[in-house]
Amino acid sequence: MNSFDLIIIHFFNSFAHRSWIADATVVIISGNHFLIGGVLLALFWWAWIEHGKESMEKREALIFVLIAVTFAVSFARTLALSLPYRERPLHNPLIHFQLPYTLDPSTLINWSSFPSDHAVVVFCLAAGLWTVSRRLGALAISYAFLISLPRIYLGYHYPTDILAGALLGIGVASLSRITTLRRTLARIILDPLDPRPAYLYSFLFLWTFEIGDMFNSLMQFVLLGGEIERKFPSWRLEETAVLLLIVAVVSLLTLLLWRKHKSHFHTN
Repeated sequence: MNSFDLIIIHFFNSFAHRSWIADATVVIISGNHFLIGGVLLALFWWAWIEHGKESMEKREALIFVLIAVTFAVSFARTLALSLPYRERPLHNPLIHFQLPYTLDPSTLINWSSFPSDHAVVVFCLAAGLWTVSRRLGALAISYAFLISLPRIYLGYHYPTDILAGALLGIGVASLSRITTLRRTLARIILDPLDPRPAYLYSFLFLWTFEIGDMFNSLMQFVLLGGEIERKFPSWRLEETAVLLLIVAVVSLLTLLLWRKHKSHFHTN
């Protein structure tokens, strides 16, 4: 344990367990996805309407933000599973962490703390908005910093977890400066959907909703898969093939409906 983390953790923890109202408020804030991802995605949509109309380059940059967040959080989760396990401060007996009121002591147990997924998401979004508007980006980065502090206060993360997540998110978002990469990835989404706003905005709504939910909806399926593997270790190839077949059928039906609508669109 480095002194940098210890000093900051102990400083924040010195305010814990003094006021039930203060602790309960911080607990609510830390788990409130409206405040974590929702506010930043509201800034994203504001930028899409206000700045996206200015140039195709800014629309591409905003699409790239969504791609960057998705990639960055996937990479962060891979790192968390691959790197040596790091006990969270609230579970680390060496720190003598004082649990704030209303905090469930079993929260995030057996989940490695490094790096912070939340920091990856919020700082990647904020850095992406910076590429579109300096003023908006500065506001978003300031907010990302403030909304990350409760996770230190509650012992979910060490400061270096937050710092690593922030650097990872900002680094991936900064790849938008590579014009060829930004344009190539963004056009994969915009070329087929931009002429069809109904499809585009439905797709972007679902995508931004998932980001605002901190990918919890997808994580539930991942956890379900892990639970199935533990409970049914003899899971057979045929059963897996059936699931893949169902996915293939649904994908095929979606494609056929798309082609039918596309044909109807061109006819009209």
